[in-house]
Amino acid sequence: MEAPVVRRSLGKSLRKGFRIFVFCVIAVAALAIYWFYFNVKSNGDRKGVLIKFSHKGNIFKTDEGEMWLGCRQTVNAEKYFFSVTNDSIASILKNLQDECMQVEYKEFRATLPWRGDTRYIVYGVKKIEPHFSR
Repeated sequence: MEAPVVRRSLGKSLRKGFRIFVFCVIAVAALAIYWFYFNVKSNGDRKGVLIKFSHKGNIFKTDEGEMWLGCRQTVNAEKYFFSVTNDSIASILKNLQDECMQVEYKEFRATLPWRGDTRYIVYGVKKIEPHFSR
């Protein structure tokens, strides 16, 4: 006597294949979201003079800053734009306008509305005295 052959129906195979496909799409989307929005691309520090610091936004209010790189007076200073997510860092920066300072930042690959307008997020700041040599 032969054993009965168990056949999978075509519908069950399609459902299983569809579930695997949906799982793969969700996994790739989660990896892409992490890669672009939460993985740090680089970190470092910049030294310059803070020329503007503001709290702005339509729905998400964020702290945004602008500084000239370098503490010496130059004709064509490069501007550096950054965002701040920490309230204590923002309160320190409000008092450092037109002062020479050094900021520590993290750069992300993309921006999020509640994190700021730029890819550069400042997480540390210190005031420095400019060194002038003759």
